Amino acid sequence: MNSVQQILQCNFSTISLEKKMEMKNKGRPTPNLNIKQITKCKTRDYVRQFKNDIYKTHDWICGCSETNRLYCFPCLLFGQKSNDAAWVKNGINDLIHLLTSKIKTHEKSMTHINSQLNLKLLGKQDIRQQLSSAYRLNIKQYNEKISRNRYILNKIINYIKFCGAFKLALRGHDEKSNSENPGVFRGLINFSSELDSVLKCHIENSSVFKGLSKLIQNDLLECCLVVCQQRIKNEITQAEYISVMADETTDVSAQFQLSIIFRYLLSDGTLVERFWGFFNPTGHDAKSLSECIIFNLEKVLESPDMLICQSYDGANVMSGRLNGVQKIINNSYKNAHFIHCYAHQLNLILIQATSQNLRSGLRRIVNTVCENLESLIECMKEIESTFNQTIAINQAGALHWMLNDDRFIFWLRVFHSLMPHVDILYNQLQKQTMDPVELSKSIFRFEENILKERQNIDNIFETSQNYPTKKRRQDGTIETRKIAAKEVCDIFIVNVKERFDYKNHLNASYLYLSTKFPMHENNFPSDHFNKTIEAYPFLDVTKLKTELQLFYKRTDFRDISSSVHLLKFIIENNLTLIFSESYKLLKIISTIPMTTAEAERSFSTLKRIKTFLRNSMTEDRLTALAMLSIEKRMIDNIPNFNEEVIACDCGNIGPFTYNYMTIDNKIWQVAILKSKVDIALIEVKSTSKLLKITCRRNLKHTPVNITAMYEAASFIIVSTNTGNRILI
Repeated sequence: MNSVQQILQCNFSTISLEKKMEMKNKGRPTPNLNIKQITKCKTRDYVRQFKNDIYKTHDWICGCSETNRLYCFPCLLFGQKSNDAAWVKNGINDLIHLLTSKIKTHEKSMTHINSQLNLKLLGKQDIRQQLSSAYRLNIKQYNEKISRNRYILNKIINYIKFCGAFKLALRGHDEKSNSENPGVFRGLINFSSELDSVLKCHIENSSVFKGLSKLIQNDLLECCLVVCQQRIKNEITQAEYISVMADETTDVSAQFQLSIIFRYLLSDGTLVERFWGFFNPTGHDAKSLSECIIFNLEKVLESPDMLICQSYDGANVMSGRLNGVQKIINNSYKNAHFIHCYAHQLNLILIQATSQNLRSGLRRIVNTVCENLESLIECMKEIESTFNQTIAINQAGALHWMLNDDRFIFWLRVFHSLMPHVDILYNQLQKQTMDPVELSKSIFRFEENILKERQNIDNIFETSQNYPTKKRRQDGTIETRKIAAKEVCDIFIVNVKERFDYKNHLNASYLYLSTKFPMHENNFPSDHFNKTIEAYPFLDVTKLKTELQLFYKRTDFRDISSSVHLLKFIIENNLTLIFSESYKLLKIISTIPMTTAEAERSFSTLKRIKTFLRNSMTEDRLTALAMLSIEKRMIDNIPNFNEEVIACDCGNIGPFTYNYMTIDNKIWQVAILKSKVDIALIEVKSTSKLLKITCRRNLKHTPVNITAMYEAASFIIVSTNTGNRILI
């Protein structure tokens, strides 16, 4: 903000246009002045004090905290030579006659009106030009061109969004206008131009900007990514807590890819997991990975206390307690408790129970073989009797023998009875809305079902005995197999209890487990409560305990299915002040991720986008296309997304040298980056309308000096002294 003393000391008429515009943009100083006047009458004394409302009712009045007086801001700039010294040099502190005479008199003076006019028109067109009919006609034509060009850009952005949403390659091997095999993007343009006369006219007649080149595609993709990430930043700013999830993989070109996901609650209580991007850290060690994650966290977090959880897989480099990624991040973010992905832990339980890795694909194989056992046996017999190839006959015979083996059939039946319960738990773990409270209920049901199957082992054995088998050497007795099957069930139950047992910060979920409310009503869970307070010491102990006791006492709260549903109930009924501490704790519980499933889902998108034929794709383009695909629902909910992309300024490069130039009777502020790199950014600012324009061309380390600038429709053409004609 400007200072009255600085304005008085400088001669405004002699300073450069750049300084004048800077002072105009800063605006008038409006400090809170300490002016007090006492008027004595016969009966009483009247006290008048300065009020800031005078700045709102009179947009030309400014104040000086040093002299404790009021001044006229336009006259300070343009009327320093006027005879009205009270508003320009001396200042006003007479509150008695201020509103009645001094303000009204000054507003009617020619000096004041002329100064206001000069201030309003500073940096704009000459008055004579603005009043001319030719100028107005030129403005009308200019606006029509802008509308047409924005229509074309909207079309191009829609085609890019379409390709991104369906993971399609934008470019083909031959992108020429007469190509018989263009890419999807060019094919959409050609197809739409046959239906849209405006688009067809633009493609056929435009010599300045068509929007079909790969550079324009990359710029628009980058702008789309910036708009999406800015939306995520805005959502995180409104969220009180946030969790980070990360997982790593190798793409088709053998490059290391780290996927980062943010989990948080929207203002209406909706839980979301947002894809942030793919990144290529400098190394595979814990330090490199943590630096990459922290770098991206600093972009979105306003305070380190906002990060309350981090979730990764069980690899030592990620989960190491001494030097792992989770420990390094916890050193910078003290509230960031670590969660080992529960889906990975479930897979570890299966490995221990079966001595092999039964992932979802193999679980489906078990179910398929068991349900179609007789058909498979008949198929093997058919192959043995009809095929002429020795290898096929031998393999079919081996499979036929195995499918008739009573030991194989017994274990097939055992795992066929157990795998559906594992699949149910695994699918529940993949849900985005899974929270600790809901997971506790899912684990409890899983344990109950496994116990039922353990008691049903005898029936499974009888079913397996119904299949005739050849006589062979017995490897074990009937009882031995039954005992082994029960041991498998016991391993499931014991490991689920051990690995899925909530500790430290996850104890908070037990406080809102609705199935335990009747028991907690008479026996308050002090142990879990104390551990929760230890993990989150910023909570009010007394208030939280009272709120929990009320939840346990009221029977209408005993149908809560998850913490997210209870949180939404509190928000929708405006109970956030009544249950203030539970509101905080429920937001924390809901924000805690149970798995890194969203990060793994992003790898599926990665494999479909970066294929063998597209293995040279850059990291920025890959992230932008993945964002358009993964977060297409969020993009659909962004109002005026295309307009934000068009207005997006993604060229944050500096430093710049700023100069004011008058070109064709128009004043432009030009920011020029001396091209020390292969990217030149030229930012053009109109004093009446802000235009942010990015130039991305290889200028071969040549400093850019603007020699001519002119408008072509709504696009800017810059000609440099190096002979380069740059389309921006």
